[in-house]
Amino acid sequence: MDRSEFLEIELSTLFGVSRILSQPLHVEEMLERVLQVLHDRGELLRGVVSLVDPDSGALLVSAVHGQPLSPDDEPVRYFPGEGLLGMVLESGQQVILPRIADEPRFLNRLRLYDRELPFIGVPIRAGPGDYSGVLAAQPPCRDQWLQERARFLEMVANLIARSVRAAAEAERERGALMAERDTLRRTARRNYGFDSIAGHSQPMQRVFEQVRQVAKWNTTVLVRGESGTGKELIASAIHYNSPRAGGPFLKLNCPALPDNLLESELFGHEKGAFTGALNQRKGRFEQAHGGTLFLDEIGDISPAFQAKLLRVLQEGELERVGSSQTLRVDVRIIAATNRDLEAGVEAGHFREDLYYRLNVMPIFMPALRERPEDIPDLARFLVGRIGKQQGRTLAISDGAIRALMRHPWPGNVRELENCLERSAIMSANGTIAQDVIELGGLHANHQPILYAPAVKTDLDDPELDERDRVVAALEQAGWVQAKAARLLGMTPRQIAYRIQTLNIKMRRL
Repeated sequence: MDRSEFLEIELSTLFGVSRILSQPLHVEEMLERVLQVLHDRGELLRGVVSLVDPDSGALLVSAVHGQPLSPDDEPVRYFPGEGLLGMVLESGQQVILPRIADEPRFLNRLRLYDRELPFIGVPIRAGPGDYSGVLAAQPPCRDQWLQERARFLEMVANLIARSVRAAAEAERERGALMAERDTLRRTARRNYGFDSIAGHSQPMQRVFEQVRQVAKWNTTVLVRGESGTGKELIASAIHYNSPRAGGPFLKLNCPALPDNLLESELFGHEKGAFTGALNQRKGRFEQAHGGTLFLDEIGDISPAFQAKLLRVLQEGELERVGSSQTLRVDVRIIAATNRDLEAGVEAGHFREDLYYRLNVMPIFMPALRERPEDIPDLARFLVGRIGKQQGRTLAISDGAIRALMRHPWPGNVRELENCLERSAIMSANGTIAQDVIELGGLHANHQPILYAPAVKTDLDDPELDERDRVVAALEQAGWVQAKAARLLGMTPRQIAYRIQTLNIKMRRL
């Protein structure tokens, strides 16, 4: 074989190696294919790639030509200076042996090499003075090309080093992403688990039991209740405690969009389907494939759109706007409404068939005024969350909680949270007291209410602290200081002093 033939072999081999290294393969498969090319085209037989274990610093045999390694087998390892492979790693230099049997450090652990043939081992360099492994092979005979073969093998080792380094970085990133994903899933389950929903009253315990049961299945759920009762929180709890918890959870407030935009938002559209449709877009149903789609205020969609939604719920099929191609989706539907759907069906505003399709498993959320015993836990939970948002530690006094429990809460939990956030702003010392609680809202006749009706508090209750006792007396006296003083057996001057020293905010009724 003359030099031109030898160079042609090297060029063909290098081209084959580069093609393999450009493919998105796992490290083990990539190395096996490279060794196969070296064997088939490059006349470099019995190829072995060993990579450094970052924990022990030893060489682990990672790929052997013609011998697939089982993940269950204990890997063959060489420490620096041990055997021929360890000798290459320790010196960081190529090792060329005209006849492998003449080297006393040859250990033959792999039972692979022909003792009568030459041996070439080269380091896989991770950087200056840093080595990530060893590439070794045997030429088919002893000839004049040993030095050239060694240089060629070093070129291949350099290419392998880049690919191994890139694969290691990708694996680290993948591991970090998986760890982040698992952390987010644990956080989501913790945030949307039953323990995160405050409520020990009998109505809420009934809701929790329904959620536990329905979360196991793919049944369509209709969460019903007044605005502000926590319907979205219940939908999240169902999803994150279901087998679909690893899938997407998407939400859409139905009345927020007109019909044409709602159809595009839910079903997606093709490029050019309408003015402004510059690109193809997947809808919420496609995006939620394998997960859950929460449709809030479902009772407010138009009759025309109800028919389009019904088909998806019945058949699991849809077409993007501007397309005739039918797409199948696997999505669990959780809907919510504060409307009287039965009255809507009777009046012809809501399709009866859609009603029955949605109302498979109804869950009724009780109004806050129907479960006043939950207000203390809810208030403390919300105060803790508001404190985190404000970056400080917040507390709420028992007197403030008693004031909250006397309010009818027409706005439910949402109104309670707004009230507490407003009160927290007025609490310079970090404690929400009774006198900073300002309760507003609407009665059933939509007339504004300024404060909850006063309920007589036992002013001799030993559990009342001085501040709460004075505020309770003021409330019973209609915030007239002289009357409150008489209730407490004080003079007007004494109660005025208490109001000043206790920093009580006087109300004007």
